Amino acid sequence: MTGWPLQAVLIAQVLGSAGMFGVIWVIQLVHYPLMRKVPMAAFGAFETEHQRRITYVVGPLMAIEGIAVLAVFFARPSCLSFTIVLVGGIVEAVAISTTAFVSAPMHGRMAASGNPALLDRLIATNWIRTAAWTARAALAIAMLAICR
Repeated sequence: MTGWPLQAVLIAQVLGSAGMFGVIWVIQLVHYPLMRKVPMAAFGAFETEHQRRITYVVGPLMAIEGIAVLAVFFARPSCLSFTIVLVGGIVEAVAISTTAFVSAPMHGRMAASGNPALLDRLIATNWIRTAAWTARAALAIAMLAICR
């Protein structure tokens, strides 16, 4: 992969990763802690609505990022070392797998039960995603800079 296709993929990767970086930090520092203020009687409905609405924000960003990460991984440009591409792929896998196997199920249990008891665990485990998407953004920016 070279030329404008490479630049387009690397820019898409930056947009997806930097977008998720911003979203995950707002979620971690603002949104999740504020969920403690939701009255117990309204918590289940709030959580259900959170899941529905956040999907409109993170879905496109995660899709763009995921496609770009796969493109860079499987059609590795000569300007990038195998190591940076591999680390980028691993960090993406950590972010996505933590979302799929930890965060999303916790959100589902909180919505179904209407009980915010899992919120502290959600906040604690969300640091994994926060670190992963922070690293992803840094790696995506570095890859774009290296291939300029």
